[in-house]
Amino acid sequence: MDDKTTASSRQTADVSSFGLATAAAAVRNGDITSEAYTAALLQRARALAELNAFITIDEAEVLAAARAADKLRAAGSAAPLLGMPLGVKDSYLTKGLPTSLGIEGLAHFVPREDADAVRAIKKAGALIFGKNNLVEMSYGLTGHNARYGQVKNPHARDHMSGGSSSGSAASVAAGLVPASLGGDTVGSIRVPASFCGVVGFKPTTGRWPRNGVAPISHTLDTTGVFARSVEDCILVDHVVTGEQAAESSDGDYGLKGARLAFAPRQFLDLVDPEVESRFRAVVRQLQDAGAEVVEMDLGRDFNSLVQTATWGIFAHETMGAISEFLRRHAIPTAFEAIYESLKPQLRQAWEHIVLPGGAGATSAEAYQMALNVSRPEIQRRLNTAFVAHGAWVILQPTTPCTAPSIGEQATVHIAGQDVSYLALANHTVSASSVGLPGISLPVGLSRAGLPIGLELDGPLGSDQRLLNLARGIEGILGAKSGST
Repeated sequence: MDDKTTASSRQTADVSSFGLATAAAAVRNGDITSEAYTAALLQRARALAELNAFITIDEAEVLAAARAADKLRAAGSAAPLLGMPLGVKDSYLTKGLPTSLGIEGLAHFVPREDADAVRAIKKAGALIFGKNNLVEMSYGLTGHNARYGQVKNPHARDHMSGGSSSGSAASVAAGLVPASLGGDTVGSIRVPASFCGVVGFKPTTGRWPRNGVAPISHTLDTTGVFARSVEDCILVDHVVTGEQAAESSDGDYGLKGARLAFAPRQFLDLVDPEVESRFRAVVRQLQDAGAEVVEMDLGRDFNSLVQTATWGIFAHETMGAISEFLRRHAIPTAFEAIYESLKPQLRQAWEHIVLPGGAGATSAEAYQMALNVSRPEIQRRLNTAFVAHGAWVILQPTTPCTAPSIGEQATVHIAGQDVSYLALANHTVSASSVGLPGISLPVGLSRAGLPIGLELDGPLGSDQRLLNLARGIEGILGAKSGST
């Protein structure tokens, strides 16, 4: 083997384990070319195609973009994401690259514009590696798509990835890309992040641009990101928002002075024993590191208040939000055509809760009550943690169980009970209900080798402090994700 071949082999060796910041620095410093890095990831994506993490990858186009990035680097560019191949959930419009929204009827639809968040990462030098698989119209939590296949969990192929940003989470966990854009309405970033063992960040609702991303609910939707470390989430947050990145702790992970809260009645009521045990062990580690942890109670009716209000808003806004999105972006289909094309169980759900007159549809009066009475009350309760107790964040297990088997779709088994799959979002829905920023960190594996997630929710607009705190906790726990 000659020196050139040896150098090339060394360049591509194990690059799938690189985090985003590490890979970006390697390209910027000339340690590896974007083309070599991208080619290695494409090879890995082919080898792991059975995960169904991507719907579309245009290999020739992404390699051409990588070569162009290398030329820009040679000409002196130091863009923060220069030459970085990122995944994008297939609910985001991508100029020149098919955008299916997860449905058959749009399999060949090619937008003429980029979603605002896609435009932001491209401006920072990123390449679109491919479009990630997702639940149809982002309506589900298991990662099942009737047309494009079930996204499989990289840690155990017979277990679900979570959803709806299923392929985004799986592709980061499997080392196919260092980061991917996703979307979250009631937990569609944080649930799959927890199941797949990666970091999933949902910003304060409205802080990241949502234009050009297929919606469910204008009240609840937000865009966000999956990565293998909090540092990488901070980098993408800086790029997308233009805000100065949160200050680095430079390896000082002390939590002295940090005040954290958790609510056992609300977030440990229906939780697998192994998940609860790991959560309590993490809380003890944070206390040992100097954090003050306060137990609190958000009220006997808190969970029912959150569930009723949030799911009601979610379903009531769907038809109008999708119809307006299709019209505004000249997408060649109609709401009615999408409805008719849905897999049977999802079409039945839409008939029940989304279509006007459905047996479970939210009335106009109940919708206004949810917006104007329930949401302020939920915020008031949460403020007891943030204001009255002075908590920086509220902690909880991100999901009440580890990733269920793929066979469990409509019903899942949690803490000895068979419950609706909607229970997978029991913990994530509260932050979504009032737009709080939230982040899920991987905090270890179950005895079966499945990831367990820790969620931190902060006050509205506290995204940078949340990210900085999460980075410190990650350092203490040694919780950075690795590829599988």
